[in-house]
Amino acid sequence: MDHPAPTAGPSGSPAAPPALRQRLTIPVLAFGGILMAVMQTVVVPLLPDLPRLTHSSAGAVSWMVTATLLAGAVLTPVLGRAGDMYGKRRVLTGALALMTVGSVMCALSSDITVLIVARALQGAAASVVPLSISILRDELPPERRGSAVALMSSTVGIGAALGLPLAALVVQYYDWHTMFWLTSLLGAVGVAGVWWAVRESPVRAPGRFDVLGALGLAVGLTCLLLGVSQGGQWGWSSPRVLGLFAAAALVLALWWWQQLRTEQPLVDLHLVTRPRVGLSHIAALLTGFAFYANSLVTAQLVQAPKATGYGLGLSIVATGLCLLPGGVTMLLFSPLSARISATRGPRITLALGAGVIACGYVVRIADSRDLWLIILGATVVATGTTLAYSALPTLILRAVPASQTASANGVNVLMRTIGQATSSAAVAAILTHHTSLVGGAQVPTLHGYLLSFTMAGVIALVAAAAALSIPGDKATDDAPRARGGTRGARDDALEGA
Repeated sequence: MDHPAPTAGPSGSPAAPPALRQRLTIPVLAFGGILMAVMQTVVVPLLPDLPRLTHSSAGAVSWMVTATLLAGAVLTPVLGRAGDMYGKRRVLTGALALMTVGSVMCALSSDITVLIVARALQGAAASVVPLSISILRDELPPERRGSAVALMSSTVGIGAALGLPLAALVVQYYDWHTMFWLTSLLGAVGVAGVWWAVRESPVRAPGRFDVLGALGLAVGLTCLLLGVSQGGQWGWSSPRVLGLFAAAALVLALWWWQQLRTEQPLVDLHLVTRPRVGLSHIAALLTGFAFYANSLVTAQLVQAPKATGYGLGLSIVATGLCLLPGGVTMLLFSPLSARISATRGPRITLALGAGVIACGYVVRIADSRDLWLIILGATVVATGTTLAYSALPTLILRAVPASQTASANGVNVLMRTIGQATSSAAVAAILTHHTSLVGGAQVPTLHGYLLSFTMAGVIALVAAAAALSIPGDKATDDAPRARGGTRGARDDALEGA
């Protein structure tokens, strides 16, 4: 069993936290995950007005989203590895603190440069979920671990569903800085909660931090995601975008070579290339792609003017409320996901979730004019996402040693992020290509939306096939254990895989 022995206090007795703090560990960590997702979505209602409010261009404002995406993608595997080495609670507290500092900076300034830097700091919060899942593995007995991990995975969707209508309401009735003061307060509560209720895990991966590997990964991912996220604006065949993709390929190839030859790498690629881990990462990328199209397309479709013949002309507040049932569903279905994984195995749960996502897009293709069917289809997609996202960490937990849980889950979250960024670019390309003139403005056609749904549904089916290709599950207690150092952990993992 991977449940660690408690650390000893000064007198040699176990230094266990009080019972109240033990009971609050899961709620506090879940609050941190929800807060992270809320922080990523609260800026969305502001985007149309930020050029006027900050006296800057729309292109500059878009960097408030891009900066968070890039920082989150780069920092998630780096902070995951740091958590495995130096303490997960310590790194988790630091990530939440950086997120809170970013909120305070946004609340105090209207300068677009300061806002972009602040949003980059908030990107550190993307590591909250993998770090929290690793803490849950270390602290909980196996019978409680599955449901807790499923809930933690679902916080991403729950927070996103709550963040949009909350931010829209604040922006509509108060000064926009008020929203960031509110998130600053919530962030401070999250930092205090983790510091008070979560004990530091004794499970560590001793060694030297791979600074060169972290820098290489940062440069490679920045080039890749910058090209993907800005390709629509700069042009996919422009020298800048092609240069970024070429640089990403070169840097990541060199990084891969360096990681294979480093004694204590940032990412253990010997584990990543094993089918149980590698296919889980591929499934995460595909599921992230399929899931993200739902939020992107639904928000735009229901806000489209009625003159288009399909749009409902809803406000941003009403749009957020349309996505809210999906968030509630994710909360309700996370225990079901844990039960399915316990009885049938997480790869079956993952495949089932991807199949449900595809069914949701079938509903969207069948009718995207009636509000209730739009909400139904979006909620079905959210349900499938709950099943899939809850199963992914469990697959990783069963395939890697305890000393590499945070870094391995960090890579899995990174793959989801890359999938979401690619989905955003693909949907934007489709909707930009299929437009019509309505009221003097170019707006996407219904055909463009339906193509986006079809693309996402097909990707979901591919994700289901990838899930079924993962080798059969083993019990959590059979997950590989570290025998001392990265190489020993790797050897155990290869034997267990």
